[in-house]
Amino acid sequence: MFSFILCLFALIAGYAIYGKFVDKVFGSDSSRVTPAVSKADGIDFIALPSWKVFMIQFLNIAGTGPIFGAIMGAKFGPSSYLWIVLGCIFAGAVHDYFTGMLSLRNGGASLPELIGKYLGKTTRGVMLAFSVLLLLLVGTVFVYSPAEILKTLAGDGSDLSFMLWVGIIFIYYIVATMLPIDKIIGKIYPVFACALLFMAAGLMVALFVKWPALPEIWDGLANRTSAATPIFPCLFITIACGAISGFHATQSPLMARCLKDEKLGRPVFYGSMITEGLVALVWAAVASWFFYGGGAAETGGALSSSAPRVVELVSGNWLGVVGGILAIMGVVAAPITSGDTAFRSARLIIADAMNFGQKPIRNRLAISIPLFAFAGILLWFNFSDKNGFENIWGYFGWANQTLAAITLWAATAYLVSAKKGVYYLLTLLPACFMSAVCLVYLFVVKLPIMQAGLSAPVGISIFMLCLGGFFLRLRTLRR
Repeated sequence: MFSFILCLFALIAGYAIYGKFVDKVFGSDSSRVTPAVSKADGIDFIALPSWKVFMIQFLNIAGTGPIFGAIMGAKFGPSSYLWIVLGCIFAGAVHDYFTGMLSLRNGGASLPELIGKYLGKTTRGVMLAFSVLLLLLVGTVFVYSPAEILKTLAGDGSDLSFMLWVGIIFIYYIVATMLPIDKIIGKIYPVFACALLFMAAGLMVALFVKWPALPEIWDGLANRTSAATPIFPCLFITIACGAISGFHATQSPLMARCLKDEKLGRPVFYGSMITEGLVALVWAAVASWFFYGGGAAETGGALSSSAPRVVELVSGNWLGVVGGILAIMGVVAAPITSGDTAFRSARLIIADAMNFGQKPIRNRLAISIPLFAFAGILLWFNFSDKNGFENIWGYFGWANQTLAAITLWAATAYLVSAKKGVYYLLTLLPACFMSAVCLVYLFVVKLPIMQAGLSAPVGISIFMLCLGGFFLRLRTLRR
């Protein structure tokens, strides 16, 4: 428990100290007119209250990542705590902040437009396709997982029940994607965000009351899973949304179009990531108790229980009937609300690339219908495979972190071009690290062409090559 408490304070201190430093380096300025005001269209560019923008941003980026990812990541041992804390403060929150603020400074531009500006037109084209594909994977994953939970809650585990819930969620996605952002998203997201925060707060209180015996960081950071899944790179792919996630880079521009003051960037973008890290840290601690502190036996579960099953068992056991229901609904709401904004982001990215105004509803339909048709086909093929969810999640995990690495490289190019001195190190170091993570994961897990035992030395080599390559091109980038 002492490691958990130290990490809890570290995240809060990270926001107060490092977050303020990052904001100062960027130079947020209240006198600048934001896109929510200068480009107001009543659909996507709408100035919303700051508290509401924070709640929407938090729920947009949360999904099931900081819950399911943290539960699966806890199996690696106390090293999961360190990744959540260090990843959030020095990588994830920086990544989200720069994406949101650069979008603010560029008229609410979507991610491919930003990447094209700072990394070149060729990269823009590649990232346009890559971002849309990732968002479709996100939307599909976040149809699959809540539908599974809802069919279980309804007491009907049949395939027909699953497809019924999929249909209901899809209908909601279509409506939420098409309507102005303040009509559904602006009204119900704050409520769902409160449910998710209630769940985390309730579990945190239960942790302090029960004070369970948890593995501590000083007990050792050795891998507690099999040698086939080395901590590097697998932990850094497993815990994504709770530390750093490329999906967030597609979401921050949505809220950049709703902010009325640049000074709100730090609490909305950096702060939302830290809040997500707090949720992930709570679930990592809870999962550590479940897997290593006797929690599985106490709740009647098994050490092989899936992440959704762990949520169900712990929430019911610790929070009671009402609290357990609210917690489960929070887990259901999180992926659904991330899924609909994933499709909304995909619509806006394509619209920006085509310079296709989205105020007329026919224009929104022209882009949305093909997107949902493709997502439906993707979902159907994976539903027909008993390992469909695991397959699509694996592709999503790698694509997600790859996008995070590329976004950090774009932020680094901005800091160089803006002549911010050596402060490009703020994004350069995490960019090199995430590049190494994604490449080694590809070599060890997805292809695989390399033994797991070589992961660390190869990762260090890739990190150094990325760092050296950057400094070789630094003079060119400064021109």
